[in-house]
Amino acid sequence: MPARPVLLTVDDDRAVSRAVARDLRRHYGDRYRVVRAESGEDALAALRELTARGETTALLLADHRMPGMTGVEFLEQAMDLAPTAKRVLLTAYADTDAAIRAINDVDLDRYLLKPWDPPEEKLYPELDELLLAWSRTTRAPFDGLTVLGHQWSADTQELKEFLARNQVPYRHLQGEDGAAIRKAAELTDDATLPATVFPDGTVLSRPSLQAVAQKCGLATTAGSPFYDVVVVGAGPAGLGSAVYAASEGLRTLLVERTATGGQAGQSSRIENYLGFPNGVSGAELAQRARDQAVRFGVEVLTASEVTAITPNGDGRALSFADGSQVTAHAVVLATGVSWTRLPAEGADTFAGRGVYYGAAAHEAADCSGEEVYVVGAANSAGQAALHFAKFASRVVMLCRGTDIRASMSEYLVGRIEANSAIDVVTCTQVVAVEGTDHVERLVLANGATGQTHTVPASRLFVFIGAQPPTAWLGEAFARDERGFLRTGPALLDDEGRPPTDWPLSRAPYHLECSVPGVFVAGDVRAESVKRVASAVGEGAMAVTLVHRYLEAIG
Repeated sequence: MPARPVLLTVDDDRAVSRAVARDLRRHYGDRYRVVRAESGEDALAALRELTARGETTALLLADHRMPGMTGVEFLEQAMDLAPTAKRVLLTAYADTDAAIRAINDVDLDRYLLKPWDPPEEKLYPELDELLLAWSRTTRAPFDGLTVLGHQWSADTQELKEFLARNQVPYRHLQGEDGAAIRKAAELTDDATLPATVFPDGTVLSRPSLQAVAQKCGLATTAGSPFYDVVVVGAGPAGLGSAVYAASEGLRTLLVERTATGGQAGQSSRIENYLGFPNGVSGAELAQRARDQAVRFGVEVLTASEVTAITPNGDGRALSFADGSQVTAHAVVLATGVSWTRLPAEGADTFAGRGVYYGAAAHEAADCSGEEVYVVGAANSAGQAALHFAKFASRVVMLCRGTDIRASMSEYLVGRIEANSAIDVVTCTQVVAVEGTDHVERLVLANGATGQTHTVPASRLFVFIGAQPPTAWLGEAFARDERGFLRTGPALLDDEGRPPTDWPLSRAPYHLECSVPGVFVAGDVRAESVKRVASAVGEGAMAVTLVHRYLEAIG
């Protein structure tokens, strides 16, 4: 059994040091080992020994005012010894300015004011959140499922992305690394791959995502035939709707085809979202929102697809791909958008085999030492380029326009220009993707001259616009020329009248679509602002309008 992760605390006041260690052991002693020191030098010596023995340090809690070495100085030196540990500064009120500066200087995760009594209110909630975040991002002894499949298989790629986005621990083995497991599982034919081998020995050959989700303990079918509101799509808008609906007493079902977070959940770093001065990964933000929704009683379905929405008296019936059905008083459509397919010869052939849409964080490690190409010039492309630059030897951004500033936030532009591993190539587009079993070459064209040239490449990540997934909705759902759903004022004619088939005497509410009781939030709505914050806001607004709708129907 691996050793418990360590919580290391340092304070030069012996009484305070003992009190902190006592409180930590009371709350975390069953899961973590508490080590205390009474000086920064002793704490560094202990940390060196722990690291040399291969033990994992989860948290560093340091008092600021210590002789010889301040808490900030200790945390700065400790970063090299325990880079993944969460860093917390314990400080008096008079030293808050130093603590705030330390947020940037030593990447401080939190500062806590003395006194921390009672710890149930002022200590444990703060540390609980940090340790939960640490546990999600730190590699632990492997005890998850095993994925067997070829690296350049689109099905394997889809399976890996599903597991990663749903926070399911897994390892991917291929070739000789997976030979013994394949033989034991009797998966001798490549046609049986990809396959999943679970810790209990269960083997699923070429499984559906729904089957994997069920085996992983994720709910895939509704537990009730009726709900107050069903939210379709679990991106920022859908999560926002679900949280507000459930917190206000509505029985809520949240349905997602793959994983919570939507496109935002795949972002390596979101740095302009309110309340996160150090930025937050899309996966962490999505997981926080999902945890919050579940806490309020939201029922979450994963790997479930809604295929139709039809009126059913005062309710709305939702049909699922597996043949099941639920009814709700109201529906919030928050299905987001999907990436526009690359209009280049061979791009569809190599989808999942070197051509990828979006960029999940788990892909970055596979690009170590490689040259990576990114197509696009908006924020998502910029965030991906910066993330891949941490691993790849070179990242090439291909942009059709003449300047990425036309569509990208200035803070990202500045970081890209300052990163020597990133090259921005403007007035250029991909016209062909070539290779055998995976991408090997890209044919690039200059937009001004039309001249083409070929470059070697194995990975191409595409971020070139958005397509609304609304084709499954019936003709009763009004859309604009691009397929985005019209709502509220956008449904009215020049004289302010609703569509002729609108069945109610009132006009549609602001986020209500052409089917009464069905509201639209986030990127799938026509004329919406394509930002995480605005999507969350629309999700909350949709719930307010749901209440108004429910009051009207009695």
